[in-house]
Amino acid sequence: MAPHFENSIPSHLLMWQRVREYAVPPSMIETATARRAVGDWAGACAAARVDVDLDLRAVRDRHGTELAGRLRADLRRLAPDLLRWHMPRSAPDGLLRAGLTISLARYGSSGDATPSHLVVRTPPAWADAGQRMSLALWEESGSGTTPGHARHSYPHPHAHAYAHPHAHPHPHAHPHPHPHPHPDRRFRLDLHRHLWDSGRSGELAWRCGAGGAPNSPWAEASWAAEAEILLRAEGRPRGLFAVRLGTRSRAVLELVAPDDSHAPTFRPLRGPLPPQGIAALPVLPEAAARVLPDLELLRNGLIAADRLHPLVAGALAALGSEAWAGSEPVTGPASTPRLRDPHRVECRGEVHRIALRDGTLTAVDHHPAQLRREELLVAFGGPPLPCLRAIDQVHRDPEALPAVRERLGHGDIAGALAVVEGLLGPGAVLRDGPLREELESAAARRIDHGLFRSGLVAVHPGAGAAAGGKASLRRYAKATRHPRLDRLTPPEMQRKRGSRGRPRTALI
Repeated sequence: MAPHFENSIPSHLLMWQRVREYAVPPSMIETATARRAVGDWAGACAAARVDVDLDLRAVRDRHGTELAGRLRADLRRLAPDLLRWHMPRSAPDGLLRAGLTISLARYGSSGDATPSHLVVRTPPAWADAGQRMSLALWEESGSGTTPGHARHSYPHPHAHAYAHPHAHPHPHAHPHPHPHPHPDRRFRLDLHRHLWDSGRSGELAWRCGAGGAPNSPWAEASWAAEAEILLRAEGRPRGLFAVRLGTRSRAVLELVAPDDSHAPTFRPLRGPLPPQGIAALPVLPEAAARVLPDLELLRNGLIAADRLHPLVAGALAALGSEAWAGSEPVTGPASTPRLRDPHRVECRGEVHRIALRDGTLTAVDHHPAQLRREELLVAFGGPPLPCLRAIDQVHRDPEALPAVRERLGHGDIAGALAVVEGLLGPGAVLRDGPLREELESAAARRIDHGLFRSGLVAVHPGAGAAAGGKASLRRYAKATRHPRLDRLTPPEMQRKRGSRGRPRTALI
């Protein structure tokens, strides 16, 4: 592996390096691929932690067999693990961008008054435990002018209990209201099917931005071709489009070509454009504006090609190694930290071993009777043996805690527990400390996601704290022990969470 210093690597690449290590574990890819290979698209979605909020029979009854057939075909081609691999993420932790609705496919002709979209949604930040996503069918309004107006039906969460047993639910009905139900213009995977369609993943070779400058994250060399795809989807053969360069920065460009037989090019807009006009322009999707993160990681020697998603690695292999020339082959960190068996601890002038025995971490060079006596002395306030002190440290705050925390954050509960069992053994009892706090916090936040999915909690649990006083704060603390700060967190709660001087028990 080529030597790197963290301060010389862009922060977004360090984030994507962690995402590639923890967000889509190999076990998920293997299981989802195996289910998809036998035609079990629902099983593949379950393996990739994707909930399905649509009913094909209800879609057929409402829209007809043609649309239902097209939807079923897309679901069979869907690689949910590949979709998770390419989903937008938020810095600095690399979690799924919260509260998004992204269009995967559009159904309906240009003259259709109410075209429908297959969309993928991410929950709001306060309910993102498990990093689950959901599939749904979204229907545009009759005007079809703005994506912000949609026809939706959000029934009572228990309405199905009173429905006729043979009645089909509305195809757009969701048990939980989504904060942003309409598709986001910045992330349009209906124009980038190769990022989720297993049959078109090979297109990534020429749409990954490999033709640009090696050190630039912007895929300017492909902007013209991508803008032509965007404008055609908008019903415009040529015209203006915008590229989002930052939070408040937009580049306005014009797609031009000498004639239909020549490749299109773009040029900056000559005159100024009012903010309202810029906001109304088609926006080049993020996947088209930037270089593929995997390509940047390869160019900087931060990942090996064999650690990529198999469909991504197969597509990028067509480019050849010259596409990321200058980087040396690397060996990524092991997926599960290996416990040194035995550990070696200096204990009373000797080197003793600590190893897994009968499912627990044990000081193997001490007799069990001696260990029981020493534990009893510790209970009465005596100093512990160095071996027992080392075992206690591993139980409370092991060196692998960052790896456990990353896996829990990305929803890989099985992977996190595998790390813990590899360290402490399957028969270990967790003791108070950072490790136990992380596991308890992950379990508590899973309840928040369940409440969101069931429709029992539709808004941020602390949204009423600003007006509700201390009672609202107590209800918020009960809803989640370790809530994440986001833009909906009340200012009073932000001040409490941001105070360095507050005790650790303030939220309990």
